[in-house]
Amino acid sequence: MTLHPDETPIDPQLAKTLVAQQFPQWAGLELGPAGAGTDNVMYRLGDDLLLRLPRTPVTAKALHKEVTWLPRLAPALPLQVPAPVAVGEPNAGYPHPWAVYSWIPGESADLAEIADQAEFGRSLARFVLALRQADHTGARRCDGFDFYRSQPFRDRPAWARRVVTDCRALPAAADTLDLDAAAAVLTAADALPAVGSDGSAQLWLHSDLRPANLLVRGGELTAVIDWGALSLGDGTAEHAPVWDLSAAARAGYRDELRVADDVWLRAAGWSLIIGLSGVLHYHRSWPAFADESRARVREVLADPSVTAPA
Repeated sequence: MTLHPDETPIDPQLAKTLVAQQFPQWAGLELGPAGAGTDNVMYRLGDDLLLRLPRTPVTAKALHKEVTWLPRLAPALPLQVPAPVAVGEPNAGYPHPWAVYSWIPGESADLAEIADQAEFGRSLARFVLALRQADHTGARRCDGFDFYRSQPFRDRPAWARRVVTDCRALPAAADTLDLDAAAAVLTAADALPAVGSDGSAQLWLHSDLRPANLLVRGGELTAVIDWGALSLGDGTAEHAPVWDLSAAARAGYRDELRVADDVWLRAAGWSLIIGLSGVLHYHRSWPAFADESRARVREVLADPSVTAPA
């Protein structure tokens, strides 16, 4: 399945060839699928390793961030994160760098049985807080840590401002979502005063804390994976994926972080933008991802806590 015009096709045979050519000590290990996202394709290698292969030149650039910064951030974080083991080089058959990580056992939060939803949300909030407080000496936004979700809501890209208009022209969105209600939330978030920003412009952000990137063992949150969008900036959009969680988890998360009403509304705005964009971009190439994006939009619009501050 290819998702992008500039994507390099990736399949198990390519992965096996790369391992055999560059890391022959692992060539005899069994290789099997381990999921795929919009930016990378993953394979499990043996019992203890994971291959991560970027789909495009843009996402390949994020690999350097991961292998450089994850070992530095890991000691400051309360949950397990991937540990880089080796970095593969581009070759004639695959034009991007790629990486080998340690395998982290667990089940993604969208599939796992969670023992205590509110505690799950609080645990995620503690992780977000620890990440924000981690040392960022030596990292600069201009060095690739400027992912669009690290911008303040009022400074979001122009394409994000057009997302509702674009969705109105797409039956896959217009016929399935209340776009008038979405526009009203975005207008309310836009109307908020510029004060009350959620933190400074130098917060560490994971930037994609969707359930597929949260691993659960024994009913508890134990690890956070997929760090390709690691960035520095405003922390509001970091809250956006909580509308993929249960209401109880979302409430536990917000209570633990004490997220103010204005920040919460802006975060809901970000969640709508990201969800609507998912429908726009993937309704044909990845219908399941588009369905997940629709569910997020509906959850935001149904949440009574998404209201303008008095």
